[in-house]
Amino acid sequence: MMIKSKLRDVRTGLANRRTMRVAHRKLTDELASFRTTAERAEIDELLSRHTAEETEQIRDILYRHDAYRLAAGGRPTAGMGGYLG
Repeated sequence: MMIKSKLRDVRTGLANRRTMRVAHRKLTDELASFRTTAERAEIDELLSRHTAEETEQIRDILYRHDAYRLAAGGRPTAGMGGYLG
């Protein structure tokens, strides 16, 4: 009985991790559409209404997108970390 319980817990944990990865990937794809300075300014304004803890995941994704665009030699949109004015 103990093995069945542990196996069920492992399967549940794997299913939860899979669900979280899919959700994170979807969020990353949605945030990738915010490319122009105006779009980034808009999302930065929305994020400023919430605490750092609430927006940490979103800001991390946006920073990664900015870093990737800069490394790829693309035109910087709103700069690392958001709107530059």
